[in-house]
Amino acid sequence: MEKSFIMIKPDGVQRGLVGDIISKFETKGFTLVGLKQMAVSRELAESHYAVHKERPFFGSLVDYIISAPVVAMVWEGEGVIASARKLIGATNPLDAEPGTKRVANRKHNSRNIIHGS
Repeated sequence: MEKSFIMIKPDGVQRGLVGDIISKFETKGFTLVGLKQMAVSRELAESHYAVHKERPFFGSLVDYIISAPVVAMVWEGEGVIASARKLIGATNPLDAEPGTKRVANRKHNSRNIIHGS
């Protein structure tokens, strides 16, 4: 049984997309085993995105993720990791496949509404 971390970012929470995203995962047959709406601290954001620390967008990414509440979730099920990747789409919404959450909800190229790992 696999588990995957999914985070709905500030834009997704503010735009009222939490229920829609949860519904997509439930429809696929996955089980929500953890959910928390939270304000991300700068320290947690910097730790979570540490792999990007040397990239030019690191500071703006951290600023964005701490700008408003997020919804952090853990989903469980057979194939949940690969399915989550397909559901949310490519990191850059302009490169994401039609029908994915990042395409359906893109407003700004550098801000996608969902994170998966």
